[in-house]
Amino acid sequence: MNRQKIKIFDSTLRDGAQAEGISFTIEDKIRVLEALDILGVDYVEAGNPGSNQKDMEFFQRTRDMELKNVSLTAFGSTRRVNIFVEDDQNVKALLLAQTPSVTIFGKAWDFHVTDVLKTTREENLKMIEDTIKFFIENNKDVVFDAEHFFDGHKADKEYALEVCRVAANAGASAIVLCDTNGGTMPYTILNATKDCVEICKSCNSVDVGIHCHNDTGMAVANSMMAVEAGARHVQGTMNGFGERCGNADLSSIIPNLQLKLNYLCIPEENMLSITEISRKISEIANIKHNERAPYVGKSSFAHKAGMHIDGVNKNASSFEHLNPELVGNERRFLMSEQAGRSLILKKVNKIEPRLTKESPETVDIINTVKRLEHQGYKFESAEASFELHVRKVLGYYNPFFQLKHFKVTVDEPKPDGSFSSTAMIKVEVGDKEEIAAAEGDGPVNALDKALRKVLLGFYPQLHEMYLTDYKVRVIENTDTTAAKVRVLIQSTNGSQTWSTVGVSTDIIEASWIALVDSIEYSLIKSNTKNL
Repeated sequence: MNRQKIKIFDSTLRDGAQAEGISFTIEDKIRVLEALDILGVDYVEAGNPGSNQKDMEFFQRTRDMELKNVSLTAFGSTRRVNIFVEDDQNVKALLLAQTPSVTIFGKAWDFHVTDVLKTTREENLKMIEDTIKFFIENNKDVVFDAEHFFDGHKADKEYALEVCRVAANAGASAIVLCDTNGGTMPYTILNATKDCVEICKSCNSVDVGIHCHNDTGMAVANSMMAVEAGARHVQGTMNGFGERCGNADLSSIIPNLQLKLNYLCIPEENMLSITEISRKISEIANIKHNERAPYVGKSSFAHKAGMHIDGVNKNASSFEHLNPELVGNERRFLMSEQAGRSLILKKVNKIEPRLTKESPETVDIINTVKRLEHQGYKFESAEASFELHVRKVLGYYNPFFQLKHFKVTVDEPKPDGSFSSTAMIKVEVGDKEEIAAAEGDGPVNALDKALRKVLLGFYPQLHEMYLTDYKVRVIENTDTTAAKVRVLIQSTNGSQTWSTVGVSTDIIEASWIALVDSIEYSLIKSNTKNL
């Protein structure tokens, strides 16, 4: 039985770029385009050449790219009011982009026609028809975005559907229904989409599409309901990037449709890369990846409660809706005093396979974990620190360096408006002692710089390691400024990411513990021999 095809239209580089905190360079956009082509989506909407010179430069740069799956798409509006389509500057810019596809948006809500465009309903229909026909005559695949369709359907159903009919008859390959304000509920999406599907039945080779925003947290659900109603073209962004609360998240929609409902969205084998590509796009956007995202988050298949872990070990389907490997993700059992002996043993066996539940070393490790968690440590998000503690208990740990002394000074206000802190550190590596000093933006940054400076001569691979996140949590607030704090540091070497933890009543000491663990773990993983 042939699976029904759902065309996936990605707008990460256009709608996603409108998200707060995201600013793609041209090089960023090229890298995202390459990743989406590997994933196998059908369309990538990459910008508006009529309003953004950077977007036009992007289209020029990508003109000779050999894309295997993607139809690159430029975005723009219908012609302006009371102007010939061939004279419209935005239309000309779309042609200059030389993309195989164009996305044209037009008004489907009569309120916008009369009160925003300040024109007649008839002229709006003519603008849509003229613009689509113009691009069809210029051999473009035209996707029509019916802007504010669902608000228009509520206000004047017949006019909103007439907009769709005119666009379909003009030759658009897809009529995309846009929940532009993001406020429509799922069953309204379902019923209104059914109305448009019925209208488009008489037009050959026209898909009905859906474009949802997430202002009510319904974007993914609304997209699914539209497909239930007959939509066969789905727009969204990877990781839900987008204006305000974001767009429909394709990293959830694609697995939902393909793995749950048996539609075909991307090539079957490409589903295995969706987690990697999702994370890569977050990295390119310089946005912290949502680790609680369905399918592609680090927590998607993470288990902490002992009962859950025991159930998954016996039969994964007891607490997992899907095999994580199908989306290129992995199952994780979180370290915690709730986790139980079997989980800790499983972690320990990666280092020392011979140990059993009854081994004295296993008991020592369990007691160590409980003691440290009582002090405020949490290993569920700091498995690198947990591994180091296991190595210490087992006697498999030789430090790469020994701290002899460090001193941190803080200058406020900043004497010259630059660095606020200075750190001096003395360490011993083997039989050698080294001293280094560094300035930084705060005491932890200065300490990190000084430690790296003194160690790079011994371990040049630390050039590849850097910190990506730093968090501080007050454990007990009853002691106010004397409270114990937990510091969590996330680090990477470009290919692997790990987290370490430190706890103390002194935030500098807690930071130092986590920092040292991070560096030690990096050196262990790089297979460097201890000096």
